Amino acid sequence: MMHTSHTHIEKMNNNKSRMKNILLLVGLCASCNLYGQKKGADFEPIALQCEHLVNPLGIDVEQPRFTWMLKDDRQGAKQVAYQVIVGTDSLSIVNNKGNIWDTGKLMKDNILVRYAGKDLHALTRYFWKVTVWDKDGRPSSSGVASFETGMMSRFNWKGAWISDHANENDKPAPYFRKKFTTNKTVKYARAYIAAAGLYELSLNGAKVGENVLDPMYTRFDKRLLYVVHDVTAQIKSGNNAIGVILGNGWYNHQSLAVWDFNNAPWRNRPTFCMDLRIVYTDGTEETISSERDWKTSSGPIIFNSIYTGEHYDARLEQKGWDEADFDDSKWNGVRYRSAPADLIVAQQTVPIRMVNTFTPKSVKRIDDKTYVFDLGQNMSGITRVKASGTAGTVLKIKHGERLHQDGRLDQSNIDVYFRGDKETDPFQTDILILSGKKQDEFMPKFNYKGFRYVEVSSSEPLDLKDLHITSYFVHSDVAAKGEVKTSSKLVNDLWKVTNNAYLSNLMGYPTDCPQREKNGWTGDGHLAIETAFYNFDGITVYEKWIADHRDEQQPNGVLPDIIPTGGWGYGDANGLDWTSTIAIIPWQVYMFYGDNRLLEDSYQNIKNYVDYVDRISPEALTTFGRGDWVPVKSTSNLELTSSIYFYVDATILSAAAKMFGKQDDYEKYDRLSKKIKKAINEKFLNVSTGIYGSGTQTELSMALHWDVVPEDVKTKVAFNLNKKVEESGFHLDVGVLGAKALLNALKNNGYEESAYKVAVQDSYPSWGWWVVNGATTLLENWDLDAKRDISDNHMMFGEIGGWFFKSLGGILPDPEQPGFKHILLKPIFPKTLDHSEITHASPYGDIVSKWKKNKNIVTYDVTVPANATATFFPPSNAKEKQSMALEAGKHRIKVQLL
Repeated sequence: MMHTSHTHIEKMNNNKSRMKNILLLVGLCASCNLYGQKKGADFEPIALQCEHLVNPLGIDVEQPRFTWMLKDDRQGAKQVAYQVIVGTDSLSIVNNKGNIWDTGKLMKDNILVRYAGKDLHALTRYFWKVTVWDKDGRPSSSGVASFETGMMSRFNWKGAWISDHANENDKPAPYFRKKFTTNKTVKYARAYIAAAGLYELSLNGAKVGENVLDPMYTRFDKRLLYVVHDVTAQIKSGNNAIGVILGNGWYNHQSLAVWDFNNAPWRNRPTFCMDLRIVYTDGTEETISSERDWKTSSGPIIFNSIYTGEHYDARLEQKGWDEADFDDSKWNGVRYRSAPADLIVAQQTVPIRMVNTFTPKSVKRIDDKTYVFDLGQNMSGITRVKASGTAGTVLKIKHGERLHQDGRLDQSNIDVYFRGDKETDPFQTDILILSGKKQDEFMPKFNYKGFRYVEVSSSEPLDLKDLHITSYFVHSDVAAKGEVKTSSKLVNDLWKVTNNAYLSNLMGYPTDCPQREKNGWTGDGHLAIETAFYNFDGITVYEKWIADHRDEQQPNGVLPDIIPTGGWGYGDANGLDWTSTIAIIPWQVYMFYGDNRLLEDSYQNIKNYVDYVDRISPEALTTFGRGDWVPVKSTSNLELTSSIYFYVDATILSAAAKMFGKQDDYEKYDRLSKKIKKAINEKFLNVSTGIYGSGTQTELSMALHWDVVPEDVKTKVAFNLNKKVEESGFHLDVGVLGAKALLNALKNNGYEESAYKVAVQDSYPSWGWWVVNGATTLLENWDLDAKRDISDNHMMFGEIGGWFFKSLGGILPDPEQPGFKHILLKPIFPKTLDHSEITHASPYGDIVSKWKKNKNIVTYDVTVPANATATFFPPSNAKEKQSMALEAGKHRIKVQLL
């Protein structure tokens, strides 16, 4: 009997922002249901992933990680044993035989295991499955999943690095093509393509895949990424053609800005290397590689910049240029290029895609040459334009977040760091030159922007009926993992607005803003990390970004405060409050996923970083940092805030050393963390008054949130913080560091009601003030009338979106059993909120924390996923203070409030 593999895609309601695109590879035969089990099975392993991806192509690690969930709705459901088998033949795996690895039955409840079988070979497809045993000792097997190894080594590439004959200052994008013939039946085909810059790949006239802006930005002279595409369906019998267009991206930054990317040490004309590997049904294979027999030409993309825009002359289109029958006799030969970096590795992360589509909510006619479109949503993305007009007509498609009073686009809040020529390289502006022969269609391939409004101006009068625009929200296509539904419209809106800002700033690395900078500011990245993981499945993005950190770290341990960087960011302020990303993010990955590989891979880097700060801080206190950036009014002591992050990093390093059995390191950094804590408290804590520093909201809340306060003084410090908040009328008086700490410090120290009042405040200064004034993303400044730091799509104040999970839902990972193996449930029940339902899709399944109030009685409904446990801790305003242990399953708890 022939067996073929099927993939079931379970899509939870995207409008409700629940877990999206969880892909489950399922049963291989008709007698199996969608999960590969005999019909009627009440439990099964599902959601199989390799390296946190579903059936990935291009796995470059020697010990890939396998993960799964236990689908079992019964009370007390748990896994008591598992068996993983891996092999090269899918049918053998169905029959529980693996020729590569078989763990045997292990009496463990793990749902994450590292491969430990025979050496994996490059360019090889492997199949795997898992069998689990439930609490009653019954087995249940998953369907068969797969993964394919990639190159595994730079020496397995057959293609050469090629480019055209232009230099880095030439503006037209190079086009490349190669014709080839296949006369056999194709079993499968894979395209492996690495590029310095950006690429778009096509086969026989059709774009390959849905990804955009590939490959992702790295430090190009140290590490390049390659992407693997399944192109089986696009290979034809007979003549075929491959097409490649190269864009500049961050590799060849021609636009001028204060960040100096135009002077990056790697800067050069874009280049690529490609292998198209075809495996035929007769067992033979063939590789079509990038070589000197390719042809190159310029085309309609006459300029492209990742930072400013793309210029397209439709008169220069060469119809059918990437098809087999195209006449390329006038095209030129290519040239060899040296590989830009020694390390060329697979892009093992979710791709950037055009995820959502927006059509204009309204349009304003300025005159017969100018129209302004309102998309109704601030976003990161691109705009597709369809237009008709006389040949040579120039359309300028300008993007921005604000409008002038006359309705024209206002870029004054976002073009402040641009230093280029606004005529030849206008900021956030695409240029389309019409052909005059047809309705021209243009969409940038190698650029994205941050915008809500699009202004189209034409060199000739243009009727609105001849102009159509569609905009696309572009970002790393991370699956949604969280949902917030409450009786407060403001809470619901704040959650959505935060997620919009987060996604707008996720492009293979977290950025600060999608318009003015597009920089990977480290502070923004770690300040929003819990919001990120409560709401989205972003582990692969952050594993990629922390690898960028390792590439950028100086031998002495120092990191720049934007990563990646072309050299900018190694100034005096690139210190602990920003670059503690190197410790905090791997630790939070461990907390949310129970996966310590990133922590292990980064251990030496964290150690080098902490050692550097230790060397420059003999008294255990440091001013190495940027401080509480963009505060409302009160400024906080830089030495206090930076030293607190020094303590955080040393504490994480100590815990990691203990985890990895590095006893000497554990003892050393445990002593260091205690030394730092002691030094902070001796200098900044007034024990008698319970005040840190000058007593700002930031100083008090940071000391509490990061656990610097001695136990016997916590009550006093928390009282002072609450008093400070009351004095401000429950308004914020913090910058980015305080915004991270404040709500948590209040909530975790008995002042839940105050924390909630601050969170839902809707007058200046507050998060809610932005929303009631029409913001659809988070802003960079509390003050709507500020004159600097005024991006309207920023993530550095993004803690609010994650705090709802920690407070209203009370869903917290247990550091002793991370990855939500054991869940700490510490919800709050604010007086002015009637009901709340918070859901987080953990590695074990959905955690649901739902409650509804009836006078002073709260009905609290909890779902604990299979193979996990939880402990419920009543809030301070509950009559009964006793905690309650909960097994997997559904639970209803009645809570009487005081």
